[in-house]
Amino acid sequence: MLTGTRTLPLPWTSLYGLARTLVALGTAGTLTFSSAETLFRPVATLGPHPVCQGPGAASVFCFVPDASQTYTGLIWVKWLCVLVLLVVASGWRPRLTALPHAYVNFSVFTGIAIGDGGDQIGLILSVLLALPALGDRRHWHWQKTTEPDTGGRVRRGWAMAGITGLMVLRLQMSFLYFQAAVAKFPHTEWADGTAMWYWGTSLQFGPPPWLAPLVEWVVSIPLGVALMTWLPLATEMFLAAALLLPQRVRWGVLWAGLGFHLMIALIMGLWSFALAMAGGIVILCCPLGAHLTPRRRHTCAGEDMQDDTSASVSASDKPMERASATS
Repeated sequence: MLTGTRTLPLPWTSLYGLARTLVALGTAGTLTFSSAETLFRPVATLGPHPVCQGPGAASVFCFVPDASQTYTGLIWVKWLCVLVLLVVASGWRPRLTALPHAYVNFSVFTGIAIGDGGDQIGLILSVLLALPALGDRRHWHWQKTTEPDTGGRVRRGWAMAGITGLMVLRLQMSFLYFQAAVAKFPHTEWADGTAMWYWGTSLQFGPPPWLAPLVEWVVSIPLGVALMTWLPLATEMFLAAALLLPQRVRWGVLWAGLGFHLMIALIMGLWSFALAMAGGIVILCCPLGAHLTPRRRHTCAGEDMQDDTSASVSASDKPMERASATS
């Protein structure tokens, strides 16, 4: 690592930066589009939020005087957290924003009353992404890494910690999707292909009014409801097995997973969950050490190459996980 013969890719890439941005935007969306009265309302058996007991007492929301009685201080702290998350999403100074990102996600997970899963996975991913971010010396996490061939022991340690964090994140995502799929198998509704009828017509998690007629029509057709039920299961199993698949297959799994979570966001309104999971899928399915790069095309002979407006993922040319496929 960071020697003349490098056997592992460096973790500091624009692709891991994209994951940080997606996770931060998911949490920022929850705070931005939810009122303080919704975020910090009382919950049955738990009492008022934030719950400032045990580890949750370290939440930033618990430092607000009389937090359970007034919303003024909570509103100010909420917008301060949004500001921190937007700075993280911009990619500025990963080393300085790594721990604030994880702390804000911890505060949201332990402090709000409307958890949807996005707050929990956002906390886990922000902690794991903090490992590469703490060793990232770039001004922006979108920049390409320009590391020397040799580095000191401390630098090699940060590189190893960063790549370890990304590998653990991959394992976490694989286990998450495996558990999500296997947990559905014992339920008759998932086995017979009718589960999505209940979700598609649910008053709490059903589609928005503008999409409801289409979803209700699809789930009213036997083939339609069966496909809507079984395709998510197949997608989750492919995502769970992504690390065992060749890279050329992972590109398809990547887009299937992103499309799957986009549909969850559209139908169930779980946008913060979808963004957090999209960040995890990017790390899971793309090669370690890959960069987001402009896709170039050659023009007529004698003319310069022109940048296309689309983007591709260029894999590192390190010995481990060498790939040349584009997204």
